[in-house]
Amino acid sequence: MNEIVVKQNLAPNVWLMGIYSPQVAKKAKPGQFVILRVTENGERIPLTIADFDNEKGIVYIIFQVVGKTTLLLSQLNLSDKIIDFIGPLGMPYEHSPEDKDYLFVAGGLGIPAIFSKVKMLYSEGKNIDIIVGGRSKENIFFENELKKYCNNLYISTNDGSYGKKGFVTDILNDLLESGKRYDEIFAVGPVPMMKAVVDITKRFSIKTLVSLNPIMVDGTGMCGGCRVKIGNEVKFACVDGPIFNGFEVDFDGLMKKNSYYQDLENISYNEHKCKIGLGE
Repeated sequence: MNEIVVKQNLAPNVWLMGIYSPQVAKKAKPGQFVILRVTENGERIPLTIADFDNEKGIVYIIFQVVGKTTLLLSQLNLSDKIIDFIGPLGMPYEHSPEDKDYLFVAGGLGIPAIFSKVKMLYSEGKNIDIIVGGRSKENIFFENELKKYCNNLYISTNDGSYGKKGFVTDILNDLLESGKRYDEIFAVGPVPMMKAVVDITKRFSIKTLVSLNPIMVDGTGMCGGCRVKIGNEVKFACVDGPIFNGFEVDFDGLMKKNSYYQDLENISYNEHKCKIGLGE
């Protein structure tokens, strides 16, 4: 169980892994996530289920090396096993059968959070447009895979090395200003990006969903670490989400909370890299 059967480098510091976990794959649905642990005394981290194969029992995750745990995970190889791989967690993605036209906006590492949803909607005959963005061309991945399941794929890069120069929100604003309309827009990526998307879609009164990834420990609602303010209520992203109505999310509070442990995370990551450099 939890054996790594697929490993692929998608972009600098970005990895795709297929984990053999039949119990998770059997019940997984678009929008859900897993929590894993790499070492016996390591932290637990949530990762979106990018895709899954019920028949083969494989769950696919995509992650970026940003801290100690993701660095350790990236150093595992084929046939290695992950100590803990728990899921599927969270509420699955739900959509209205009457809706026909969808737009997905993925910035940074948001692609894993949209892929399985896009595949599902495509199988139902929906019209799908996708906007993806990254810092530069080397940060754009899954382009060919996404093209299989959408009507239009728009790409932006901050430096203009590929696609339109600028941000995903620039393309979004251009589409909506030109008169393009959608029944639903789904945005996922860095919190400031999702906030910027919602600021635009509010002007056009288009239903907008976002997928949140706050600090999370147990993934079952017991620790309270993933509390987010949604409208006038406090919700747990792990059990009530991770998908919420973007118009109701307190993005400023979420950004502040996500930065609480950033200094400690950096210390842990840098100390581990130093030990590797010393051969320890």
